[in-house]
Amino acid sequence: MVWNEAAESAFLWRSLSLSRWTFCNISQSSKGPQTWKQYYLQRSQVEHQMARGRPSQDFTCKAISGHEGKIDGIAYLSAGEHTFDGQKKSVVCTVSTDCTVRAWNVQEGTQIWSSPIQRAPLRSILTIPERQLVITVDGQGTVKVWDGQTGKEQATFVTSSSCCNLVLCEGPEGPFLTVAITEGVLYTLTVPCLKEVSQVTAFQNCHIDLLRCSQDKNWILVGSTKNPDVLVKVFHTDSLIRPSQDKPLSTSLPVGGCRNASWAPKEAGRLIVLHQDRRTRNLSITTFDITSKRSKNKMEILAQQVASFTLPESIRTPHILESHGTDIILLGCGSELTIFSMTGNLLASFLDHHQTITSIWVDSFRVVTSSQDISLRVYTWKREKNTVVLKSCYHLLGGSHRWSSGFTDVVCDNVSIVAVESRKCGMNILKAYLFNL
Repeated sequence: MVWNEAAESAFLWRSLSLSRWTFCNISQSSKGPQTWKQYYLQRSQVEHQMARGRPSQDFTCKAISGHEGKIDGIAYLSAGEHTFDGQKKSVVCTVSTDCTVRAWNVQEGTQIWSSPIQRAPLRSILTIPERQLVITVDGQGTVKVWDGQTGKEQATFVTSSSCCNLVLCEGPEGPFLTVAITEGVLYTLTVPCLKEVSQVTAFQNCHIDLLRCSQDKNWILVGSTKNPDVLVKVFHTDSLIRPSQDKPLSTSLPVGGCRNASWAPKEAGRLIVLHQDRRTRNLSITTFDITSKRSKNKMEILAQQVASFTLPESIRTPHILESHGTDIILLGCGSELTIFSMTGNLLASFLDHHQTITSIWVDSFRVVTSSQDISLRVYTWKREKNTVVLKSCYHLLGGSHRWSSGFTDVVCDNVSIVAVESRKCGMNILKAYLFNL
């Protein structure tokens, strides 16, 4: 009798849930001792299915079409943390060369809304799930904010630049948007009104194609992979969203030839940079811890190098860089997925794909890679003793080689995986893999 009562205790199931998952989303409409128990059992079941991946038994696949061109960006509009009660649906938004942005119900495989046709192809997309906002930029440098529920246009900002990069940062008043244009200028705008807060020249007439915001939202990395002589810069976000008469607070890192960069998700201010050594021409990965220090009346940025190593010559040139935890580096090297520690220890290498890896999704629970071989590969993080290892699990297959030329992008939440499949006819579709609730 005592054991039966304990098994129904909300405190027990809440403790089990919070010890296994840092963030737990319990529906506010559900009350009582069953809430935490059901959450734990249902989420455990879905995670087991996503790690096992048996067709029909663990997941179903839907092809979602509607765009009449290439899909150049995809992002979840729904929050990544599900209640696992079967009520909440996954929603993704996409932008395309057909000059539209669209929202899709992943579980139903249907379109929720589509924007009117814009003047230029849409190139990039960001979403703010908690505010139900979608942000896009087109090939003429026009930035727009859309209502995520209705698709109604809310605000516009025109840069007149042929190529823009976007990143979201956070301030006390809410989110801000930083836009980098080809002339080396950064615009910081309010969201959702897109009112200009500051305009800063990061580089003189130098194309910015690296723009990354740290997980704690305190730092923005700005760089160019086109100009090997340009040193990457780190800006303090507060000096961009609260401009003063002084120059924005920034520092240049002592590495040139930057190829890619990633902020470590579990270590505030830790920046991992892939670059080419100017002396040896070898590819290296250097890790910095970025902090700020006040001396007298002046604030300065400190960039402390905490690790650096040269990539082995046997590894193909990485074209994708991602990170996990505080010190794990993931590289897409042709068709190979390679895992290093930040000190250069080779942790794992996977040759699960036959053609080039096109994107890598990384979160706290899994890694998903997409490839030109028309497949996705799912991996899961496992804790063994005092370390975390990545386990290769299973493939998710796309369409026929007759019609498809591979997957180009992939995103994931706690109950679904959605990938962009490129078709030889020039039109892209979505492939959604739905795990059973």
